[in-house]
Amino acid sequence: MAFEKGDRVVLHDEHSEYDGETGEISQVSETMFGDATYIVQFEEGQEAGIAEDALEPASEDDEDEDEE
Repeated sequence: MAFEKGDRVVLHDEHSEYDGETGEISQVSETMFGDATYIVQFEEGQEAGIAEDALEPASEDDEDEDEE
């Protein structure tokens, strides 16, 4: 599944301080191999160079939890 700028996603990367957090894609880039990488903006900062397989679409429940 490809994501677009503005999509809400959950990051799954055990090496990231944002692991398990919901954020918004702020930029999509393509590598020289044709794979997409993403910059995701979180409440406390951003993470760059994220591969598509480390992201999943955020559910409505995830967005509600961020607002509380």
